[in-house]
This record gives sequence, structure tokens and C-alpha cells, in this order.
Amino acid sequence: MGTDISGFIEYRASQKNQEPMWYSAGSIASLNDVRNYDAFGCLFGVRNYAHFRPLAAGRGIPADASATLSARFAQLTEWYGEDGFHDMTWITWAEVRAVDWDEPAEKPDSRLHQYRRTPDGLRMTGKSSWSPAFAEAVGLAAGEAREWPEGSEWLVGDTLYRAVTIRRKDAVTQTCEWQPVWKVMKELAAQHGDDNVRLVVWFDS
Repeated sequence: MGTDISGFIEYRASQKNQEPMWYSAGSIASLNDVRNYDAFGCLFGVRNYAHFRPLAAGRGIPADASATLSARFAQLTEWYGEDGFHDMTWITWAEVRAVDWDEPAEKPDSRLHQYRRTPDGLRMTGKSSWSPAFAEAVGLAAGEAREWPEGSEWLVGDTLYRAVTIRRKDAVTQTCEWQPVWKVMKELAAQHGDDNVRLVVWFDS
């Protein structure tokens, strides 16, 4: 079963004669509904096959969550129970702005990257945690997992398998599904301040 993300963007603002409170700016469902495990791992430590140092993992739901978000969680808990979702956490726009997108993962991707040779050079065709053809070629037992040094590669038939360490910008690219989320957070931060805008997320599997 796959893992999907849900979440809300929130901002903190003052109302007349009141302390600042968090308010919902809306769900991210219409902004990002893509299942991208590299991004999940890079940002939140979920399905972190690429071995990133997560930016914001395991923080839970904020104690001062907006009324909209609190009501949504109460609803989800009623429908699915506490086991219906997992890995709740949050990240502020200030933290997103401070990310070094050139930072590499802490070790090579646990999935070997696969390439095919073409007249124009190597073309990536996917990633694999397990390949019967590769396992047979290198002598792995059924289901055996092994870590390989960066740059290790094997040509098996017409497929090249390579151990690769990816960078944050490979997981969350400048044109990926996260850009609409960042755009909304940036616009809210221009009004309320970088520390007063956050993304609260959770996952279901």
C-alpha cells in the first residue's frame, strides 16, 4: 500500500483586542496531491529511502492549531481512529526559506538507479529496491538488501544499475508539485511574517 500526504497551510495573526492566533489558509489538496517519496523523506522523514536528514520530522500536530485543522482532525479520528493517519508534523516558511537545497542525503539511495543506454547517452528509467536480474548478477539471496558505496555500478543486460546520493533539489525541484504550496506560503509570509506561516501535514498508508 502506498503513502499519501494531506495538510493545511496556516498563518498567525492578531485580531482586535486578542492575542495572535493561528488560522487556516486552506488545505493543500488542490495544490499538491502527488505521491513523491523522495520529497516526503527530504521534508518530513516519511518513506525516506533516499536517506535525507529530514527537515521537520515527528513534531506532531501543533498544540495551537487553527480551529479548522483541529476540527478536521477530530473528524478524521472519529472516522478512522488514531491509526488512520501517521507522522503528523509541521514546518514554517522561515524554515523552508533557510533550506540548503544543494545539501546531499546522508548516504546513497537505498534504491539503485536504473539507466538505459541510448544514442544520446544514459537515460534514467527508474529506481529499484529489488531486481531479480540484478540480484542474480551480483549474487544476492532472495529479498536480501545491501548498501552499496556511492558510484558503484553494474551493467546487467541493457540496464545500468548505479548507487547514487541525491540532493534535496533532486527531491524537491524548482518545477515540482511543491511549488504551488511554497507560493501560497510565501505570499502569506509577505503579510504576516516568515515565522507566522506554517504547513501542517500528516500521512496515510
